[in-house]
Amino acid sequence: MSAGKARVDAAAMRVALVTGSARGLGQEFAVALAGAGHAVVGLDIADQVETRDLLRAAGGRFLGLTVDVTDEAAVAEAVRTAVDRFGALHIVVNNAGVYPPIEFEKTTLADWHRVMRLNLDGPFLVTRAALPHLRAAGWGRIVNIVSAVVFLGPPELVAYTTSKAGLVGFTRSLATAVGGDGITVNAIAPGLLDTATAAATTGADGGFERVRALQAVPRTGRADDLVSTLLYVCAEGSGFLTGQTINVDGGSARH
Repeated sequence: MSAGKARVDAAAMRVALVTGSARGLGQEFAVALAGAGHAVVGLDIADQVETRDLLRAAGGRFLGLTVDVTDEAAVAEAVRTAVDRFGALHIVVNNAGVYPPIEFEKTTLADWHRVMRLNLDGPFLVTRAALPHLRAAGWGRIVNIVSAVVFLGPPELVAYTTSKAGLVGFTRSLATAVGGDGITVNAIAPGLLDTATAAATTGADGGFERVRALQAVPRTGRADDLVSTLLYVCAEGSGFLTGQTINVDGGSARH
């Protein structure tokens, strides 16, 4: 067997875990990873029937689990279930998050804690539970979905921006910790995307138009604009790329 064929066969055996996979960007990622030949485990508090049907229609292998990623015991059990079903775990995509636009002085401590728990505690708990399995496999890709707001600092998203900046730091430090184990850790920073959640929050009342005015590419981003970047950082040949934050926002933040 040629080296190239061996790499393709290895890639087909990967098992990916995606959080927030019921809709939007997480669903797009789950479908893309299945299309690349990976088995996919989706974690979400919402029903994942649509994601399951999309993957099955494409011939993909999918296990959808109803999990709150801020629940330590539930996350640990979900990871055990995933490994029991598919035999291993190789890719973790920390996508679940919340981004309520709130004026800073109107942000309560409860608001602050809610954003931090989902956007920071969730990735910590999922990654910590998954890491022993990636180490056992001797190969891994951890991908944290952050946001272009870490470069822009919009005034109505102080809590959200802080949480995503923390996730950038998590990405960099964890990459150093696990680089010797054949595991890479990278972050993808999307701009404002045309999703149902965005349309009801940040994109409402002219938000999409304001963001487009900052961009070099004059259109609103879509979830599928992130797919090629995700597949790139998860690829077999991307083992020398780690600790990086890749900005995919149409050019609104040029750094």
